Amino acid sequence: MPKNEEWKIIATEFFEMWNFPNCLGAIDGKHINIKRPPHSGAYYFNYKKTYSIVLMALVNAKYQFTMVEVGANGRVSDGGVYGSSNFAVMHEERKLKIPPPVKPPGFDKELPFVIVADDAFALHENFMKPYSHRGLTSQQLQYNYRVSQARRVVENTFGIISSRFRVLLTTINLSPEKCSKIVLAICYLHNFLSKRSSASYLRRIEENDKQFIEMAELQNTTSRNYSNNAKEIRNIFCEYFNSYGSLEN
Repeated sequence: MPKNEEWKIIATEFFEMWNFPNCLGAIDGKHINIKRPPHSGAYYFNYKKTYSIVLMALVNAKYQFTMVEVGANGRVSDGGVYGSSNFAVMHEERKLKIPPPVKPPGFDKELPFVIVADDAFALHENFMKPYSHRGLTSQQLQYNYRVSQARRVVENTFGIISSRFRVLLTTINLSPEKCSKIVLAICYLHNFLSKRSSASYLRRIEENDKQFIEMAELQNTTSRNYSNNAKEIRNIFCEYFNSYGSLEN
């Protein structure tokens, strides 16, 4: 897990490469299909009507995993996968060593360091997600676009590993414990290869490649019980992206 200074380096790279300030990475999860374990009933049965374990990962600007948790049963829905993770526990107990808020370049308001996520995760002071897609202003649409752009790194990373390690696109006929070890090994290999042979290993995969959608997404969270502080932080990010942080500046 990154420490305080490492988080700052990640945030600097995210700003330089993806024009998103104070960003510690993009988080997402995917279902890894497995054969139903004996005597497990519906424990691993997911909303796609297959049996699975879940890979949840945080990715930096260079398509490298900085946090990986794998093994949650596919039956867990909404934000339950994140809520029961070690990462969530460390976050709630303030053990992630996240740097204090700072002002983005050219902006006069402090913003916390955040992780970008989609609707499978709840809005939080350190988790920014899009506005609901109903009745949005042009400013909110611009904010959503910038979050979507930043989130592409995690989607692309899942696309890369599913293309390079095609076992992830099959139904793995092993115990959940062994499947988890295989997925963890793949994530370690991905990081190693992305650092040692990035030019060839991370060559561009076409956006319409079907591998980007083969691994099932997590379900969207139904929770809308966000704190007022989290909503205000999102509004300030929205203000930034429509002023000093606009791509037109």
